[in-house]
Amino acid sequence: MSRQNPEDVIVGITMGDPSGIGPEVIVQAHERIRQHVVPVVIGDEPVLEAAIDVCEADVGLQRIDTPAEATAVDRSVLPLLDLANVSDHRWGVVDAAFGRASLAYVERAIELALEGAIDAIVTAPINKQATRAAGSEHAGHTGLLAARTNTERYSMMLIAHGLRVTHVSTHVPLREACALVETDRVVETIHVTHGALRELGIDAPTIAVAGLNPHAGDDRLLGTEDADEIAPAVAQVRDAEIDAVGPISPDTVYVRAAAGEFDCVVSMYHDQGHIPIKMLGFSAGEAVSGVNVTIGLPIVRTSVDHGTAFDIAGQGVADATSMVDAVEVAARLVGVRRGGSDR
Repeated sequence: MSRQNPEDVIVGITMGDPSGIGPEVIVQAHERIRQHVVPVVIGDEPVLEAAIDVCEADVGLQRIDTPAEATAVDRSVLPLLDLANVSDHRWGVVDAAFGRASLAYVERAIELALEGAIDAIVTAPINKQATRAAGSEHAGHTGLLAARTNTERYSMMLIAHGLRVTHVSTHVPLREACALVETDRVVETIHVTHGALRELGIDAPTIAVAGLNPHAGDDRLLGTEDADEIAPAVAQVRDAEIDAVGPISPDTVYVRAAAGEFDCVVSMYHDQGHIPIKMLGFSAGEAVSGVNVTIGLPIVRTSVDHGTAFDIAGQGVADATSMVDAVEVAARLVGVRRGGSDR
């Protein structure tokens, strides 16, 4: 499989909440990340130094002023754009100051990506309580990225062990999520999903659309949304020559997709899509894997598929597999956007 040379792809990795496991997984993943891209960590030097200490990692730090300088940094060293936002670091706490810092890392990464100074953004986890305490109007990364890039049609795609899912809605209460299952929103999500799958190298994607209600409404016996909102959306996109099927009962569609019958499942709400992905990616006793991709943006953004894990932060035991996976997917997306043959 051909791919862009690692020295050609500069990826900005935001450090996430300074109190969480983001700094640790970046440090733990460094050696594997460097095989795929030139990393540029956007964060705070004292926090990364603390992460290196707790992980007992054999990696150095080098502050840089521009991402381009990272290409000349030795492979054993992490290039760092130090924003100097954290003066009193602690592990495992919700703190508005740390929420502000984590948002500043993302804001700077977006600026660099829009300028073309970095080819992709990979984000370590932020804490929504901390960012809300810091005054953010966004529930997480996705809304912030969409707002800063003036993107109206976007979605969250999760990838783990061959299963891909996207979402009509994400971080909203379940009652509101059900109300958001409208034909136009489902159509938009299918279109964005189709485009993203093609960027991932799938030339003719097959998309399954999950139902909202048990048994996809069972011919209106268990709710009307499947017949009145989802089925018309599927018919619309099929008229546009997108290979979509549904609504399919949500208790079986993910099993079928994981077995290879579909390239992606469009889910109606957050937990409907997240639960099967995390069942696969967070298997007990195994590495934590899985990637979150914000699709529909003019820039490439991927993320780990786990949270800040305050309960284990600062212990040097966080698993970095998801971070490595996120960087690999970002590199692949950059290659396809450049017109490469990573298909």
